Amino acid sequence: MKITVAKSAGFCAGVARAVDTVYSELATHPDRKLATLGQLIHNRTVTDDLAAKGVKIINNIDEIQDETIVIRSHGIPFQVEEELKARGIKYIDRTCPCVKAVHRRAMDAVKSGRTLIVLGEPTHSEVIGTASYGGDDVIIANEISDLLPKIYPKKQYTLVAQTTFEIDTFDKIVNALSSLDIIIHNTICNATSTRQKEAAKLAKDSDTMIIIGDTASANSRALHKIASNFCLKTIFIASIHDLQLQYLKPGDKIGVTAGASTPPALTKEAVQLMSEFANAVPEETKDQAQMAGQSFEEMLDESFKKPLHSGKIVKGTVIRVTPTEVTVDLNYKSDGIITKGEFTDDQSAELTELTKPGDTFDVFIIRVNDGDGNVLASKKKLDNQQNLKILEDALAEKTVLTGKITEVIKGGLLANVHGCRVFIPSSQVSNRFVEDLTVYKGQEMKLHMLEIDRSKRRFVAGRKELAAQEVRQAREEMYSKLEVGQRIEGAVSRLVDFGAFVDIGGVDGLIHVSEMAWKRVRKASDVLKVGDKVTVTVIGIDKEKNKISLSLKDISNDPWNGIMDKYPIGSIVDGTVVRLATFGAFVSLEEGIDGLVHISQIANRHIAKADEVLSVGQVIQVKVTNVDQENHRINLSKREADIDLGYEVYEDEYYDDEYEEDVIYDDVEVAQEEDTEPVSDESAEAPLE
Repeated sequence: MKITVAKSAGFCAGVARAVDTVYSELATHPDRKLATLGQLIHNRTVTDDLAAKGVKIINNIDEIQDETIVIRSHGIPFQVEEELKARGIKYIDRTCPCVKAVHRRAMDAVKSGRTLIVLGEPTHSEVIGTASYGGDDVIIANEISDLLPKIYPKKQYTLVAQTTFEIDTFDKIVNALSSLDIIIHNTICNATSTRQKEAAKLAKDSDTMIIIGDTASANSRALHKIASNFCLKTIFIASIHDLQLQYLKPGDKIGVTAGASTPPALTKEAVQLMSEFANAVPEETKDQAQMAGQSFEEMLDESFKKPLHSGKIVKGTVIRVTPTEVTVDLNYKSDGIITKGEFTDDQSAELTELTKPGDTFDVFIIRVNDGDGNVLASKKKLDNQQNLKILEDALAEKTVLTGKITEVIKGGLLANVHGCRVFIPSSQVSNRFVEDLTVYKGQEMKLHMLEIDRSKRRFVAGRKELAAQEVRQAREEMYSKLEVGQRIEGAVSRLVDFGAFVDIGGVDGLIHVSEMAWKRVRKASDVLKVGDKVTVTVIGIDKEKNKISLSLKDISNDPWNGIMDKYPIGSIVDGTVVRLATFGAFVSLEEGIDGLVHISQIANRHIAKADEVLSVGQVIQVKVTNVDQENHRINLSKREADIDLGYEVYEDEYYDDEYEEDVIYDDVEVAQEEDTEPVSDESAEAPLE
């Protein structure tokens, strides 16, 4: 195994200057309170160490109390620096000289009346700082496709770049803008250009390329992108502990580089452990292996069974479990300690429920001696590698995985799928819109993997397609056993203007408002709410259109049963005026039974409107003149009731015999005369989802 490290790997001069300043201040002024405005560098190893030494990270100057502020190498917006001066806050400016030079270019652009173009990540602190020096008219773009739509040929421009911008992309953009009136400043740091060129060259000559850096580091991500173009097996790690050493092949050529924010110690540690691995079996051992009939890989594995070192995988047997850590016997002079964070990603889990004394499993050695003589180990790192393989296989083969929903976040859900934190976009939660995602928290969900990016630890899954399949299967099963007239239980899934959809076993049927009660219902929400359990009657099935029509009415309680006996023709009964229309008035005889008093039957004189005689809520006596039980219609007459009861009647000289015609009303005529428009047949049976 041959390991080659890029000469330019690791800290650049600007980052080293900022980091050295903070450590120097801690050593020379131990009583001074220090803070950095934002992360000093994009590397968790460094920032965690500084935090442990008392260095605070402050993201807003209003949080500053009596600390001395160290400005990071990325720099800060000029408005923030002016505010620091105005408030008299002590600060040490460690902005990289290369970044300062970019700021000066930006100010020159403003003075000459040119529009500033900044190439870089819009959210990166260095880009934000540079843009602050460019006035109000600044264009920020990371790709040529983002930039070109914002360019106007007649304007004058000045172009600068983030100091860690990718050199190839910079060249492409410059070529695309060559016809403009533009001043180009290649402000990419020489160290960045050199590092990127070395990474490309090394990747071409390597079987495996290893990029060491934090995923928050823009220049480390750029190195990974560049190397991936030339080496299929390019691995992005934060430290050597993220790399499974046994996956490296004995004859591999290994290329190693590191981002500008990666401490040299991390690169040194990685190279040292890989070198130990490569040299674990001397040349003569290979010959012995051949003589013994063993493969070189088997002998190599055998050589790692005796010594214990960082990166090694060994068997561990649980000997003690506490709420915070698991102690394992490693068959070594010291026991192994696995903290809860290195045992599982689920911080809500109880270790005592996950393992018990006597359990045996593989563990990854993080550090042989933690300073107290203990061996620090991890179970999670190995589990994650195995689980990642499961997820990748599921993505390739489109198999179904099961995950437990752990969080509801902006834009979707987070699920634990084989120990991996997986994002489910809201659009992929179901095959229909879900307004309240909190109902899924704690539930298990079947999922398809949609995207996996190991380098960014990005895992995306969804169940939209699965949900659609489940609905189709449930619908086919339901149709096979569903019959008109059948009574079935369900739950209201959603309300619409024209009715309510009810889940009757994986498929939805529609209760139109006209089928919600024997009395008139204006809105579905007057009767039902989402989640209500209901018993409904199937009144229509259309397999071709995927429509199931339901009724909430109970036929056994139909108030029109025996209507002829309750209200025989010629009888006089009391009723309450419930609605007025241009053609007459509707009178309620009892709940669910309304009759029509045509305008010609209201009075023994000509009237233009029903409200000349009647008002809603008025109790009147009416005579039953016609009953149609099948169609639920009953005709009434107030005029004839008044005559039969002997009330004094005055005949109007304008009374017209045309009102004497027999009036048979129907639902459509009634609806057309009301304030609301009739519901069409199409809306009455909306398609299922």
